[in-house]
Amino acid sequence: MAQETNQQTKAAPPDIRRADSTAVHVAQWYVPDRETGVATLDRAVAQWDAARWPSGIRSVNAYLSTEHDTVLTYVQTSDPAAHAAFTAGLTDLAGAATVAYTLHRAIVLHHGPLVPASFVVATFDVDGPHAQRGIVDSVAGALEQAPGDRHPGLLSANFHLSADGTRVLNYAEWTSDEAHISFLEGATRAATLRATHDTPGVRPIGFKRYHLLHSRAV
Repeated sequence: MAQETNQQTKAAPPDIRRADSTAVHVAQWYVPDRETGVATLDRAVAQWDAARWPSGIRSVNAYLSTEHDTVLTYVQTSDPAAHAAFTAGLTDLAGAATVAYTLHRAIVLHHGPLVPASFVVATFDVDGPHAQRGIVDSVAGALEQAPGDRHPGLLSANFHLSADGTRVLNYAEWTSDEAHISFLEGATRAATLRATHDTPGVRPIGFKRYHLLHSRAV
């Protein structure tokens, strides 16, 4: 490979809270079916592997939704300018709108050997930085106050704020799809929904459940 440093080549989940990641760049776009989604990400990863990575790229990660209708890329950088330099030649991702975020708050609910297998990305449209912080405080508070047995399988919730003040993204790590599906029917889910609806200037966009297909990290 042509990268400046060696990278992991297996699909290990990224370290969302790694200290040297100061910005995150997330792109989501629709695909007609699983075959198209897998092929698109396979081609993109082949380009990742052939590219010379700018020094500011920390990891690149590719996901397919469990409904097989959306693909997502999550790129961690230590220098926001590195993302544009890295993606300039990636033709398979051309045209995909990317939102730049910073990790604002992380709630780790399980410390131990469990590895996440399901990744739930929820997004919110918000009216500026005050609303960004308000919805994070509300939803994070609802999670922290709930007994652990009300959300078994939830390993962490990682709240990101968009650089332009218009979005909040929660990247949640789960042990399985089934654990998240059960959560949707429980009391903690109801509490987080109330927190969302009670926070001024916030409009939920929705969530998608993903599986990680490819991961590369410096």
